[in-house]
Amino acid sequence: MRLARLNRLLPLLLLCPVLLIAQSARSQSIRYLEDKKLFVLEAGPASYVFGINQRGELQHVYWGGSVTRDADFKTPKPEGDWASFDLTTTTTPQEYAGWGAGLFSEPALKVTWPDGNRDLVLHYDSHKIAGNTLTVTLKDISRPIYVALQYEVYPETGIIKRQSTIENRGKTPILIESAQAATWTLPKSDNYRLRSLTGRWAGEWQLQEQPVNPGMTEVLESRRGSTSHQANPWFALDQQGSNDQEHGDVFFGALAWSGNWRISIEETPEHRVRVTGGYNPFDFGYTLAAGQSLDTPAFYAGYTGKGIGEASRLMHRFERTKILPDSSGLKTRPILYNSWEATEFSVDEQGQKSLADKAAAMGIERFVMDDGWFGKRNGDHAGLGDWYVNPQKFPHGLGSLISYVNGLGMSFGLWVEPEMVNPDSDLYRKHPDWAMHFDGRPHTEGRNQLLLNLAREDVKEYTFHWLDDLVTNNKIAFLKWDYNRNFSEPGWPEVPVDQQKKIWVQFTKNYYEIIDRLRQKHPGLEIETCSGGGGRVDLGILQRTDEVWPSDNTEAFDRLRIQRGFTYAYTPHIMMAWVTDVPNMNGRSVSLQYRFLVAMQGSLAVGSNLNKFSEAELSESKQFVASYKEIRETVQTGLLYRLTPATDNDFIANEYVAEDGKQAAVFAFLHSQQLGSSVAPLHVLGLDEQAVYRIRVIETPSSKEASTSLGSLIDSGTLSGAYLMHHGIDLTLHGDYDSALYVLEKVPNETATK
Repeated sequence: MRLARLNRLLPLLLLCPVLLIAQSARSQSIRYLEDKKLFVLEAGPASYVFGINQRGELQHVYWGGSVTRDADFKTPKPEGDWASFDLTTTTTPQEYAGWGAGLFSEPALKVTWPDGNRDLVLHYDSHKIAGNTLTVTLKDISRPIYVALQYEVYPETGIIKRQSTIENRGKTPILIESAQAATWTLPKSDNYRLRSLTGRWAGEWQLQEQPVNPGMTEVLESRRGSTSHQANPWFALDQQGSNDQEHGDVFFGALAWSGNWRISIEETPEHRVRVTGGYNPFDFGYTLAAGQSLDTPAFYAGYTGKGIGEASRLMHRFERTKILPDSSGLKTRPILYNSWEATEFSVDEQGQKSLADKAAAMGIERFVMDDGWFGKRNGDHAGLGDWYVNPQKFPHGLGSLISYVNGLGMSFGLWVEPEMVNPDSDLYRKHPDWAMHFDGRPHTEGRNQLLLNLAREDVKEYTFHWLDDLVTNNKIAFLKWDYNRNFSEPGWPEVPVDQQKKIWVQFTKNYYEIIDRLRQKHPGLEIETCSGGGGRVDLGILQRTDEVWPSDNTEAFDRLRIQRGFTYAYTPHIMMAWVTDVPNMNGRSVSLQYRFLVAMQGSLAVGSNLNKFSEAELSESKQFVASYKEIRETVQTGLLYRLTPATDNDFIANEYVAEDGKQAAVFAFLHSQQLGSSVAPLHVLGLDEQAVYRIRVIETPSSKEASTSLGSLIDSGTLSGAYLMHHGIDLTLHGDYDSALYVLEKVPNETATK
């Protein structure tokens, strides 16, 4: 009897290891199906699949919602010709195509050989899987150029990182004319819509929406040497007509590069949308000597089936947990005060101490002194490049001021602009050749300044060492790193002609190196990326900095639209938002409450001239700062829900829900009441329907209330999550530029059924 039972169990026992091995294989983020020549990348809510076709090309197979059954995918086969005008190399969706063999769609790589040959055909050579990283190496069919394609999977967010390394293993140099990080291929459809972010100085982060049509629908790019105000290297694609923030398939991504970049969106005649991104080929000519290699920028992309709102939340979580340096995305940002608007260039020790007293009394945690502290810097026409403390303004150096600020319980920060030089400076008079230039051509100034050629080794070392000395000799916790103009005359006459166009790449690489070395030597140092506002914001610089200055435009109503656009691509955690004086840029005046509530939707800061604040304004500001501290973690690290359409600028509402669900902060802003109509109840999202929430509110006080209630959170009873989500919050907004903040806190051990 026992022997018979054992005989029946033996096949099952033998099968168990096979089943366990198969289950283990499926649980891996990356696997290679040898029999089908397929690479399967499991990225949490998404799957990404490509393989090796019969010609040896890497062919895209699938990108979308998670599919874990290997039998669903087949070995890829090249597409056939569509007449002699669309050859198979064009109709086949290649993962990374060289320009050659009749390719008419956008190539990922284009080169010129020394003999004038420009044909490049890349086929599979080898691959390696290590944890969540896959490297697939391609090689030209006859010449010794290799391309290593790196894929890294982030299962928590469904995001995949792609980057390429181009290597010359031959004996002669190769000229690279276009080097892209990756091409992303979307499922077939002729109904895609593109979202992107464009703008200009003081008007950044404007959300654009347009249909994707056949051909090269859109080229997003910067030719300015830096990321730029005019376009940001982020995209999102979904189906036209799908305006729901919380539903629908969305493919989204962003480049990690702070120099010249380009993203092209192309719909092929086969109705495949291809997104190709990397270095901008404009004025690009990178000579790769024998044995040398070139790394492209990284290109990150993801998929969600839960709408553009979820795409943003995935990016926010990814940036906080995987991009920002030193785990800074897991910490709450301090509230800071910046003295620029109070003093501009007229800084001195006593004046800064006086402002620090007022800032500390408001509950501010970091004091930042802006431009004007160094060299002969009494305006924007002189002093850039001379990074020594002005002895007339600070006879005791910075130490006395820093000790005073620290004694008030605040850390100290300082403004710098390391890549710039004024012609009226000791540095320029000593090293005029350090400024970017073409020999025999005039310089183009911007803001009375020139750009240092950071691609040069001596300029890089000079810049690192003065920054290092500054931080070493002073207790500086924070640098506001500014950059107030774009490239012009991008010459590098000190190197051979065939190397001079490398300036576009080497400048940014050296910029990154300076910050990396500075942070490594000073682990506690934090840095803000600023470029006259949002001119240098991307995933490349965010790997090295802790916060972002989104715009020089701090006018509160404009800021609502600027901040809304910013959060499509980047987390509110890093979004510095200042309260400043009125009237502002547009000659508009809004209440202190309105200004604070706008700024409380990101990382709160104050930039007003506190010397002009009345006692009442200082008291009210203290209340707003205290209220922000109660919701700061929810705003900075929670889940953002946009409760109103992107096209609505008359009424804007945003909700932040803590990741543990215990708190939500709902901000509502009315531009102007019209025809006596009231605002409809505001339906919130992301709550527990079965829970009960205590509601506290900041809203415009009635004439019967004391002005001291401004900034304070007032208890307003309890409501169930179901009621708040299905009926909504009854708003009391009226008149012009009204605003309110509702803080919802889950009541412990109380449910809606009681």
